[in-house]
Amino acid sequence: MKSAFAQVRTYERSVQLLMVNQFTINLGFYMLMPYLATHLAGPLGLAGWLVGLILGVRNFSQQGMFLVGGTLADRLGYKPMIIAGMVLRIVGFATLGLVDSVPALIAASAATGLAGALFNPATRAYLAADAGERRVEAFALFNVFYQAGILLGPLVGMVLTGIDFRITCLVAAGIFAVLSIVQIQALPARRADDAKSLTGGRHEKILAQWRSIVVNRPFLLFSLAMIGSYVMSFQVYLSLPLEVRRLGGEGALGTAAVALLFAVSGLSTILGQTKVTAWCKARMEPGLALAWGLLVMGVAFVPLLLATAMPAPEGGVGLWVLAAVPPALSALLLALGTMIAYPFEMDTIVRLSGDRLVATHYGLYNTICGVGITVGNLLTGAALDAARDAGVSALPWIVLILLGLACAASLYGLNRTGRLVAPASTAESAPAAA
Repeated sequence: MKSAFAQVRTYERSVQLLMVNQFTINLGFYMLMPYLATHLAGPLGLAGWLVGLILGVRNFSQQGMFLVGGTLADRLGYKPMIIAGMVLRIVGFATLGLVDSVPALIAASAATGLAGALFNPATRAYLAADAGERRVEAFALFNVFYQAGILLGPLVGMVLTGIDFRITCLVAAGIFAVLSIVQIQALPARRADDAKSLTGGRHEKILAQWRSIVVNRPFLLFSLAMIGSYVMSFQVYLSLPLEVRRLGGEGALGTAAVALLFAVSGLSTILGQTKVTAWCKARMEPGLALAWGLLVMGVAFVPLLLATAMPAPEGGVGLWVLAAVPPALSALLLALGTMIAYPFEMDTIVRLSGDRLVATHYGLYNTICGVGITVGNLLTGAALDAARDAGVSALPWIVLILLGLACAASLYGLNRTGRLVAPASTAESAPAAA
């Protein structure tokens, strides 16, 4: 971690602040969201379908509005969208803790999701612009701060929710309020270099901008190929905990094993991300690193596949080892694959955009991957159900391994055919990175 902080200090103030911002955003978000469903179903006594609706509205409003958020960031500037997202999170989190009517809860959930759609593309485009030629290293550090927030947030939330969930909501809102004030005062204003079109200094029409991105075939192919990485990485929250619970039960054994999953995933990224990125950058081109990253993510499910061939012990240490070790090893390999791919993934989006409408490209990319996650999780859930009903416990892991292999092969093919390189005409005319 010391080396990571030393690297952060070599960047200009805006990049440093964006990294601290992302840690704080994830801290506030993850100290609240893991406990929201329990609050809605428990103290508020809402039906299961209403809980699902409220949580689904948040996800839908975020994924569905990423493109709009990115477009507004390119048009109005990165800082205003980051601030607007912070303000919406303040309102949304405070409302979640203070109201109990379903319409108000749905509105608060929607505001929370829309907030992410506003500041996520703007933050990444801002970071890419100000990091310049050191984009890959900057996104590696960004992921360290990102994961640190995810790791610490639930721990803080557990303590506060043990007192009162309303306190958790108000503290989370307070964190975003402080963060907003800091950003208003300290974050320099930043606009995309192409905020206005070349004709008459007027804004290019939004539909024309979107059309130019939709016809960017390499970008779309890359986005589709990367969906699998998000489906696989999400299994740390879906199929891996379910497998732990299947073997270890709902008691202390299962709880400890699930906690181990998240600890392994977060700590390995915090401790290893910058070293992995430096090693990969020194030895392979970005497209090849992406293919290797997704290959490792696919291989991550091999330990779980092998574990299905072993008879489950009746209890004791043997059962705990079987319930904890293969999923933890899979979580570690998933984290390693993400460490390999993520910085080059973020950099590739900028290159395929030709440094034009970068936030809009990030927005559409997030929307495509978000839809892919939803579909992928539905299929994964169906595979888990089918495996349980048919008594074929290996089925989900075989499917996920094949998904990883297919995505890695797709990225390798895109790289071999030169489709992960910025278009020559755009790359030549684009201004030098700051």
